[in-house]
Parts: sequence; C-alpha cells; structure tokens
Amino acid sequence: MPYRRLPNTDLARIRAMKAAVKKGTNVPPFNLAYSQALYVKIKAFLPAFEKAVEEQRRAHNIQASKNKDYAKAFKKAQMYISHFIQVLNFAIVRGEFPANVRKFYGFSTEEKKVPSLNTEDELIEIGKKLIKGEKERTMNGGTPILSPKISLVNIHFDKFVEAHEYQTRLKDNSGRANMTVASLRMKADQLILDIWNEVEKYFDEMEPAEKRKQATAYGLVYVYRKSERDSTKNFLHHSTRLLVQSN
Repeated sequence: MPYRRLPNTDLARIRAMKAAVKKGTNVPPFNLAYSQALYVKIKAFLPAFEKAVEEQRRAHNIQASKNKDYAKAFKKAQMYISHFIQVLNFAIVRGEFPANVRKFYGFSTEEKKVPSLNTEDELIEIGKKLIKGEKERTMNGGTPILSPKISLVNIHFDKFVEAHEYQTRLKDNSGRANMTVASLRMKADQLILDIWNEVEKYFDEMEPAEKRKQATAYGLVYVYRKSERDSTKNFLHHSTRLLVQSN
C-alpha cells in the first residue's frame, strides 16, 4: 500500500503549495477539499517562501561563481609572500643580510623555514608583517629585496585581502538567506501538513485508489515502499514472460 510522503526539499514544498493554491483558485469553495481559511493562509505565504528560496539560490550561486577568483587571488598572494621569504632567507645564507633582519618581519633570528600560509588568517598576518617589516628595514638603511619587490607582493596581497573581504560578505549574505528560508520552512511544513490532512479526510469515504487519485490533484505525494516496488516489478516481469510464451 502506498504511503503519503511529505516534501523534504524546498522545491518540493513549493510544488505542493502551488498545487494546493491552484485547486483553491479553480475549485468553488463549497467543493474544495480543504478549508478556505487554509487557502487564504497558503496563498499569502507562498510568494514570501518562493522569494526567500530564490534569494537563497541566488546568494549561493554568486558565492560559488566567485570562489574561483578568490582561490586564484589566494594562491597568487601565497606564492609571492612565500617567494619573498625564501629570497630573504637566501640573502641571509649568502651573507648579504645579517640574520637579525628577520626580526623586522616578526620572525625569530634562527627561523629559516617559510611559515605556514595555508589559511586566510595566516596569509593576512604574515603579509602584513612582511610589508611593514620591509618598509622599516629599508628606512633603516637596508637594501630592498628586488625579486620580488615588496611593492609587487603588496599588489597581490591587497588583491587577496579585497577578494577575502568580498567573499566574506558573500558568505554572510548566504548565511542570512539560509536563516530566512529556515525560519519559513517550519511554517511551510505545517501548512502543507494541515492541507494534506484535510484533503485526505475529505476523500476518506472513497476507495483507497480513488482517494489517492483525488488527493494527488491537490499536491499530495504517495510512494510505494521498496518491497512493494520490487513485488510490482516482479509481477509485471512474470506477466510479460507468460504473455510472450503464450504467443
């Protein structure tokens, strides 16, 4: 026996509500299988829910479309910052700079490795230290590092920071859109449940198959359990074989 399955996605919720609203619009109130009070409620609620779901989809799409640009800006800044630190360390190894110049950049004198640059916070922290440190070191008479110049590092660092701030705003927009939809989803589920309950009760005197047929027109969804689907498939397969053999 098929069982009723309530919507479990927002698009399915919208389809269910649209079907109910359509019936409420086309069928006279005295023939409608659910109450006019529910019809008024769902007709007023549906546009707000559709708008919220559409804004959620749009916010997610914009965020996803910008992810590639953001990842590119991150990798570029990561590369230039890493190269600058490597060049600094090579200059110290060659004896061109004393080891204590590392202090200008916030590193310990003996720190010879490139620090972790795998997260946004790490990249921003180290980038700021390099830009500030190179400026202070050269103002104290130090020879500028030329390959890459700190000005070039700064350009790609600023592009990353700008992309990071933009991506953060997009994440915030998506988060707000998610919260809006989540706050409306419970009401949508309750409205659908109330309508479906009233519809099934209205057609309760009919035979099960006819009841499901009438209720389906109001957006109700009925599905077979897996065991029932398998039994139906086996029955149809067996019937087809018998028909072929008889011919």
